Formats: sequence, C-alpha cells, structure tokens
Amino acid sequence: MLQTDTKSRIMDAAEQLFARDGFHTTSLRGLTELANVNLAAVNYHFGSKEGLLQAVISRRLLPLNELRRQKLKTVLNQAATVGSPPPAADLLRAFIEPTLDFRNSAPGAKDFIALIGRSLSEPDETVRNYFIQQILPVFKLLFDSLQKALPDLPADILMARLQFTMGAMGHTMCSSARPKQLIPGFPAPLSDTGLVADLIRFVSAGLEAPC
Repeated sequence: MLQTDTKSRIMDAAEQLFARDGFHTTSLRGLTELANVNLAAVNYHFGSKEGLLQAVISRRLLPLNELRRQKLKTVLNQAATVGSPPPAADLLRAFIEPTLDFRNSAPGAKDFIALIGRSLSEPDETVRNYFIQQILPVFKLLFDSLQKALPDLPADILMARLQFTMGAMGHTMCSSARPKQLIPGFPAPLSDTGLVADLIRFVSAGLEAPC
C-alpha cells in the first residue's frame, strides 16, 4: 500500500468517525480498523490524534479558503479598476458560492460538514479551535472587503450582521447536506442553485439594511 494511500484512508476514516461519534469519543483502534491499517500508522503519519484532526481539517479547508480568497480578490480588483467600492453582494457571493458548492465537491465532503457543524454546537473546543484557526485569514479578508463596500456601516454592526450571515450559511450547508425532506402542506425545498441564489439575496439585504 502506498504511503499516500495509507494517509488518505486514515483521514477518510477519521472524517467519518469524528463526524458520527465526535473527536474525543472516536477510538484510534476503531479508526484504524475502519481504515484497514495498523494501530501505529496514526502516530507514524500524523504524530498524534490531534495531528490527525488538523490534517483532516486542513485537507478540506485549505483549497476552499484559497478559492474563496481568489474570488474575493477578483471582486476587489474589478472594483479598483473602475474606481468604485466593491459590491457587497458580489463579495458575499465570492465567499458563499464556493462554500455551498463544497457540499458536492468530493466524497467525504458531507462528513466534513457534519464534523464542523457538530463542533460548533458541542462544549468541547478542540475541533472548533482548529477550524477557526484555518478560516480566520479568509474571514478577515471578507470583513475588510465588506468595510470597503459599506464604509458607513459601523464595524460592530457589520460584524454582528456578518455573524448572522455565517449562521444562515452554516444552517443552509448542514441542512442541505442531508436528504431533502418534504413537509406536508408546504412548498418543496428549493433546488441547490435556487437555494444559493436566494441565500445571497437574503443575506445581502440584511447586511446592507440601514442602521
């Protein structure tokens, strides 16, 4: 078995079990059995269980963050070319579209979404802290860019509204990663394309609302 295959199998198994059972509850023995590798392989490749967690998060978030960063920079560069503030809706789209497209980007993506969703509601901060470390630079870029788009909006109000936006996006990701449920007497859920477009319209209106 190639070394890269071993590492990938371990990360795939960890992603699945961390999402289903939680980081601390998952045993290395159960994880390595699922990955079909020996027990020493985790320490050999990742140094520790915490090192494995960091690798699982980095594997998904680093490419996603780079894509979001590129799209945000494109909006900023286009605005600078014409000498106008960047449109807030375009900045939100640059951040939100890749995030929601991530759901179908690769096998295991939905397990990763479940893992992050679980970390945001559990009292233990281990997974949450690693996630925040990874996302902070691109979140800061989004916040700074929105300050250019909405210069009259106080920074504390912008931050609060951006947190509302992240909450709406996170809920949409977690709920849409599960099979769509039809509720008797209510309209069918939007398609993925319609969901993304309407979420951006919704959060843009809230972000740009007068104080």
